[in-house]
Amino acid sequence: MNPTPFSTHRSAPAAPEGPRSAQRFIGFLGLFLMAFLALPAGLAAQSGEDVGPERKRAIDSLALEKVRDLSKYIAIVGNKETPVSEADRVIARTLELFAPGSEMGVSSINSPDIQYYPVRRYLERLMQLNYDRVEIDWYDIQYISDLERQPDGKYVGVITIYQRFSGYKQGFEGSQLQYKDTTKKDITVYVERKETQIGGRTIGFWDVLLGDVRVTETRR
Repeated sequence: MNPTPFSTHRSAPAAPEGPRSAQRFIGFLGLFLMAFLALPAGLAAQSGEDVGPERKRAIDSLALEKVRDLSKYIAIVGNKETPVSEADRVIARTLELFAPGSEMGVSSINSPDIQYYPVRRYLERLMQLNYDRVEIDWYDIQYISDLERQPDGKYVGVITIYQRFSGYKQGFEGSQLQYKDTTKKDITVYVERKETQIGGRTIGFWDVLLGDVRVTETRR
């Protein structure tokens, strides 16, 4: 079994308060961006459902924010001090970020193999890692492939991140580093037109979901 599912370095946030305050902020940001991205369905059809420059910037911002949310959730789930009940709630929030069927890659400097798991299974494995302390940090989060429209009308892009992972065990001389790596990962981003009912009106909006998280490089 690979010793690490993701990789990162910051100390994971203290458990129960982090997720709740983050969720309140994320909820507010999501409502704001949905209002900005929303467009009456009829107008969207007339425009050919193209994404204009201003709306594209808002979509890019939302996609990057969702990736940052993912990094926070992974740090919380990986934190050995996070209660199981709180980790379960964070896992549920994490699943909401992803398109159905998405997978996340697991790699190790000790093996050339890369294993892919459904998002929930990946997070469950992260909770079960045999370390007394885990530090996970994401950095250099940025687009490497701009959003491109697909024949089915969806837009697809790729965001890359670097992750530092450190696993520690308690010894006679205190906490000892047992494993460390840095991993580069590419995250597929899907942008799709959807509709919702608000005040009896049908409102079209651009929804952003994350797809597969592919490992492209693993190093010490």
